[in-house]
Amino acid sequence: MSADGNEKYTNKYHPDFVPGTINFMLDRVDSSNLENMDKQSKLKVTKDGIVLHPQPSDSPNDPLNWGKWTKLYQFILLCFITGFTAATSNDAGSIQDSLNELYGISYDAMNTGAGVLFASIGLCTFILGPTSALYGRKLTYVICILLGLGGAVWFGHSRNTADSIWSQLFVGASEGCAEATVQLSISDMYFAHQLSSTLTIYILATSVGTYLGPLIAGFIVEYVGFRWVGWLAAIISGVLIIVMLLTQYETNFDRRSYYGQIDSSSVHPASSELEQAKKLEDEKKVQNESSDSLIASNIALNSDTESGKCMYGTGANEPRKPFWKRVQLITPSSNLQGLGIRQYFKLLFLMLRVFWFPPVLLSGLLWGLQDAFLTFYLTTEDTDYYDPPWNYSDTGVALMNVPCAIGAFLGCIYAGWFSDKVVLKLARRRNGIHEAEDYLWMLVTILIIDPIGLMIFAVGTDKEWSWKITYTVGLGFIGFSFGCAGDIAMSYLMSAYPEMILEGMIGVSLINNGIGCIFTFACSPWLEAMGNTNTYAVLTALQVVACLMIIPFMKYGKRMRLWTKRYYISYIEARDGVSSSSTN
Repeated sequence: MSADGNEKYTNKYHPDFVPGTINFMLDRVDSSNLENMDKQSKLKVTKDGIVLHPQPSDSPNDPLNWGKWTKLYQFILLCFITGFTAATSNDAGSIQDSLNELYGISYDAMNTGAGVLFASIGLCTFILGPTSALYGRKLTYVICILLGLGGAVWFGHSRNTADSIWSQLFVGASEGCAEATVQLSISDMYFAHQLSSTLTIYILATSVGTYLGPLIAGFIVEYVGFRWVGWLAAIISGVLIIVMLLTQYETNFDRRSYYGQIDSSSVHPASSELEQAKKLEDEKKVQNESSDSLIASNIALNSDTESGKCMYGTGANEPRKPFWKRVQLITPSSNLQGLGIRQYFKLLFLMLRVFWFPPVLLSGLLWGLQDAFLTFYLTTEDTDYYDPPWNYSDTGVALMNVPCAIGAFLGCIYAGWFSDKVVLKLARRRNGIHEAEDYLWMLVTILIIDPIGLMIFAVGTDKEWSWKITYTVGLGFIGFSFGCAGDIAMSYLMSAYPEMILEGMIGVSLINNGIGCIFTFACSPWLEAMGNTNTYAVLTALQVVACLMIIPFMKYGKRMRLWTKRYYISYIEARDGVSSSSTN
């Protein structure tokens, strides 16, 4: 495929461009001719002919070009941050009995703390969003872990109701970096066709922290003392900050500086892209090759010619940054003006535009319901399983999370490795063209598995079924859906709007944690009023409705992405400091 033929998939100003529709593969050619095909098309591809999205520069400082072991270490560090913050955000329930017995802190008060935690996660993700864009990703990670350290110390020192509630404000803030910035850093280092697999590990890290965090905390309470839940989290936070300061690389890289900027003022308003595309095509037929058409000028600016390159060329001759530059705490963006204070608040309000994009709403709902279900079945465990006929200890209740963790692991494999195979197969059927909605096919399994898991756990608890069915199967199925839903929702959103990953994830986080906060306050009264079986029946209905919402997205998703194209381009230009008068 020629460069011009691929233009509509790489140049967002092309009239036929649709966000989330990309060319994954070159036209099928013999492997011996792949290198020549690559040179002809001016596209960088894998040895299997998969087109790289985004196209990397030739700079050794481009995270896409980092060595395998460098990427692996940075990725492991990101996953540890994700798993650790998820664990500390879910371990408060393990010390509830101790706080109630020693200080008379009510369970309602601690439930309020859980609601504060959800709100804190969402708000911190939103507030620190511009920080990642203007000052680099690393600063966001360090700020969040510092806040988590303070929250862990306060949590370990809890002696009254205020301590149990407000410590969760800081503990929740620590997870803010794992809700959006980690996904952004992953997309900085890996190509589009690798995102699903890497997100699988990310969701697995989230699941391990979510389910094994309370398990570990339960052992700590039983064998060491409940205060050590906070103290140990504080110690790990301190060590983690040192490791991050000394070894974590900044992943922010302005690839635009190596390929040239497109002058958006030369592009027609995108209010009717299809009509304009047809008009331009008709004009091309009657004009000679040298006519100065709008689209041709944009293609020339983006092409691999000397005039299309920016100040750094391709980056092939650029030296690698020294170690201290790679690990510096603050890396200002290329468009930072002064201290960036005005830009910070501008970006903060700009980010609210993400709610114009339907995929953000769908992804937030799918992921948010999993957090809501988490609140309900953890509450059911704490309410019912300490009493007859089970009479479980803290450790026994904590061990109920093991089936969830195993199910989440299987769900991540299904939604990651298997979905990659399905998505590539669907792309091959379209001669290499990938649509973002391809990921949504994988949610059909959740439509079946999650309702079964919820109802088995609820009915089994009320009817006192054997643990082999009640929570081995029930919670295992719920855990599978937890791992699967998050992975698919994020893969879909990141594929739909690849230049708006941070903002999309912030929108998802606000929706996700907003749902979690609401259901946290509603959970206990709801269970008391309706009982387990009836309550979980309603939750099951909500999950079925949410999954069925994928039907209009699978049918009309591309039209939605085309409809939001003008807002997508307008947002990117406003964010990056490019004049967008012609697309507003």
